[in-house]
Amino acid sequence: MERERLVEEIMRLKEERNAIIMAHNYQLPEVQDIADFLGDSLELARKAVNVDAEVIVFAGVDFMAETAKILNPDKTVLLPTRRATCAMANMLKPEHIIEVKKKYPDAPVVLYVNTTAETKALADVTVTSANAVKIVSKLDSDVIIFGPDRNLAHYVAKQTGKKVIPVPEYGHCYVHRKFTLEDVERARELYPNAKLMVHPECEPEVQERADIIVSTGGMIRRAREWNEWVVFTEREMVYRLSKLYPDIKFHPAKEDATCIGMKAITLQHVYESLRDMKYEVEVPEEIAEKARKAIERMLEMS
Repeated sequence: MERERLVEEIMRLKEERNAIIMAHNYQLPEVQDIADFLGDSLELARKAVNVDAEVIVFAGVDFMAETAKILNPDKTVLLPTRRATCAMANMLKPEHIIEVKKKYPDAPVVLYVNTTAETKALADVTVTSANAVKIVSKLDSDVIIFGPDRNLAHYVAKQTGKKVIPVPEYGHCYVHRKFTLEDVERARELYPNAKLMVHPECEPEVQERADIIVSTGGMIRRAREWNEWVVFTEREMVYRLSKLYPDIKFHPAKEDATCIGMKAITLQHVYESLRDMKYEVEVPEEIAEKARKAIERMLEMS
């Protein structure tokens, strides 16, 4: 089916099903263009709380769709393809948290929303890259168990002065790990007038050379501060920023900085998801209830 016809069919089915489409900033441009809500993990979590629809089609990776389901237990949440998963979220297992908790029994467990529902059920509070520093600063403890991204853990420790224990030790996002000091140097050379906006999932040495370290939501808020940027995150963020600010120049730090899980979703998948009501996201109630407390605490604290 050609693109124009696909979009028409998606709009028709959306109305018929009383559905909305939520999409992450890293989605393909064609998917971003049809979304009702577009944002980072925190923005989408907030939007998911009071959604006026019976069906949520979540164009993101599976942990995001799970979060939407946890916050909307009475709604139908659809993930357009089961291949939309997050490698980093899958690195953290419940047993990792249980093991570290034995060593630091009084330390609160702070989990990035980039985690599975079953690990969120063991968290005291969840965070996103946008609010991690703010929330960890508010916690009474000086020792924090933090998972699964070690680079975000490093950033939080540096900003708060607290002891942040990464769990697992090797947790990382393979997309952000691609960026190196050579990429920083190349960006400075190619675009001498540009500033560098860097995601806190990048390696510490890349963070240290940044002009600003921000979440994707922070990139949107702060882009107006300068007229040219090199963007150190998933490359589709450049599409989103360029649409919002056509008068500002944005360059991807790496053309191949792509998230396979995010890119698994196409317009065709969104159409088929609405047509066949697939793939429905389910979270067992006992896990959902515990995870919901950690997510709601995040929303209250941020």
